[in-house]
Parts: sequence; structure tokens; C-alpha cells
Amino acid sequence: MAFSSSPKFGISMFPTDYAIQPMDLARAAEERGFDSLFFPEHTHIPASRLSAFPGGGDLPPEYWHSHDPFVALTACAAVTSRIRLGTGICLVIERDPITLAKEIASLDMISNGRVVLGVGAGWNREEMENHGANFTHRWKILREKVLAMQAIWSNEEAEFHGEYVDFDPLWSYPKPIQAGGPPIWIGANSKWVFDRVADYADGWMPIGGLGSGNLERMSEALAARGRDIKDLDLALFGAPTNEEGLRGRIDQGFDELVFNLPAKPADDVLPLLDRFADLANRMRQ
Repeated sequence: MAFSSSPKFGISMFPTDYAIQPMDLARAAEERGFDSLFFPEHTHIPASRLSAFPGGGDLPPEYWHSHDPFVALTACAAVTSRIRLGTGICLVIERDPITLAKEIASLDMISNGRVVLGVGAGWNREEMENHGANFTHRWKILREKVLAMQAIWSNEEAEFHGEYVDFDPLWSYPKPIQAGGPPIWIGANSKWVFDRVADYADGWMPIGGLGSGNLERMSEALAARGRDIKDLDLALFGAPTNEEGLRGRIDQGFDELVFNLPAKPADDVLPLLDRFADLANRMRQ
């Protein structure tokens, strides 16, 4: 939970075909005491892409070289026993919610309840449109798909009737180990994220840091729905890689700090993993 005196530490990496493979990374992360492992996703990148890369400059090749995150995380579940396994983020808008609900429930059962579902609406219009998804209404669609999946996870006979997702009563098993499904963390930094998290999420995972007043805005949005920020998971992606920076983020209220790793072979990644593990251990003392 937020404002913990014992923060958790995780890692995130694009699991590409040319980098250290997911199973080896998961084993190494668990052996070094990390609490979580997150994989992002892009099903593909259109060759004629027009959408500008939010990071600026050319789009890095890992965006079109990554494994499917749920296949990769299932492989990771098979070689670990403790570390939590998450998406950072899953592009729910590009997936069928009934199929995705089963994939996530299956992974949660296979991993014995270790899944965290990080979600976001994405930025690449052409990628979404290849899936028949509506870019303009992507957040509304994401919300309905998340609510529909939660209905499937929670009910013997689930049904959902929305503007974008609509199905009559159905049976779908397995159910997740985690009651009601894995925690939903929204990965976004926009001015609308506060209401979205308050509406249907269990956590917030911004990238890099917080602007002035953002935690207050989140507290207000939650309070308006009868919720308390102390019950919200706060995970920082792109966590600082020095003690001073980490301490500042922990003092802000983040209870999970996630370090980014480059999509590179083991010889490059493992020394960085050792460095981050040493840093995390110092912060836990």
C-alpha cells in the first residue's frame, strides 16, 4: 500500500528476441531480491507510422521486437516462485476482453496469484487502427474492457452491456487466484488520470516523477469516490538510480520503485541488475 516504510523494488524491460530472454531475466531478478518484473507490449509497429514517438527522435527497435508479454510472463512464472509479474503496460484496447480475461486468469493461476495488470491506452494511432480500435475513444474503450474483465473474473455467469463491450451471460474459467482479478494499475501522466484511477483502478504507475500537486489531485479524486490514497498502490516507473532520488520519491509516497533495463544481452543487463539490486538493498536498510 502507499506510504509504506518498506518500499518494494522492481525492474522493467522490453523482452526482445535479441535481449536476455525472459526466463533468464526473471530468475536473475528473483535471485537478487527484486519484488516485481514488468514487461510492456506492442503487437507490431506499422512501417508507415505517422504517430510521433513520445520519447522523441527515432522509435527504438525494441518496440517491434518484443515477445508477447503474457507468453513471456507465463514462461517467467514457470521458473520463479515469489516475484510478481506485471505488464507495464498492456494495450487492452488492442485485445478482445473475453480472450484477454482468460489469458490473465490463466497466468494468475499458473503463477499462484502473482499478476499485476498495468494498463494504458497507448499513443500509436496506426497500431491501434490496424486492430480496428478507435484512437479517439481509446480510454472509454479501455475502461469498459477492464470492467468487463473484472465481471468475468468475479462471476460464475458474467455479463456486460456497455457502449463498446457487450455480451450476454457467459461461463469462463479459470478464475484468478486473486479475488476479483489482479490489481489494475493505470500507466499514464495526463490530467485525466486522477479520475480514471479513482474510477476503476487499484494503482497508479506514472513514469519518471510527479508534477507539483499531483498527489493532492489524486487524493481529491479518490476522496470524491469514497476512497483513500493510503489504499492505492503507487508505483514509479523509470525510478531514479541514486539514493537521493529514490529517497525523494519514497518520501512522496511511492511504495514501489521500478528500474528500467535496456533491451540488451545478459552480459550488459546482469551488471546493471546487480547495481540496482545493491541500491535497492541499501534503501531497504
